[in-house]
Amino acid sequence: MKKVMFVCKRNSCRSQMAEGLAKTIGKDKIAVTSSGLESSRVHPTAIQVMSEIGIDITDQTSNALSEFNAEDYDAVISLCGCGVNLPEAWVLREVFEDWQLDDPDGQPIETFHRVRGEIKARVEKLVETLK
Repeated sequence: MKKVMFVCKRNSCRSQMAEGLAKTIGKDKIAVTSSGLESSRVHPTAIQVMSEIGIDITDQTSNALSEFNAEDYDAVISLCGCGVNLPEAWVLREVFEDWQLDDPDGQPIETFHRVRGEIKARVEKLVETLK
């Protein structure tokens, strides 16, 4: 089973939604973790928009990338264009993608919905590629 790390700046919105979606879409196909260049909190609006589609991310935690080892992962997905800021070991995994999605933090709920949809489409494609 391939191991995937989703990473963005604060591990609050995008990477949390990606983790929740990938755990659901990729159930029994991939193992999923998320982290940030720094840790913060799981954004309440991210929790809300995920619950609207039946995915509960309330038990997910915000963790710093430095808590993990790059060698433990097959795929690394940056969601914020922060790939250039990642330590080289993370960028050199078997699969590395930089999705560069808008940060919904501080934006209207419509932005959360749009970004959630963009993440869902990309996660579906990623799961197909990795399995």
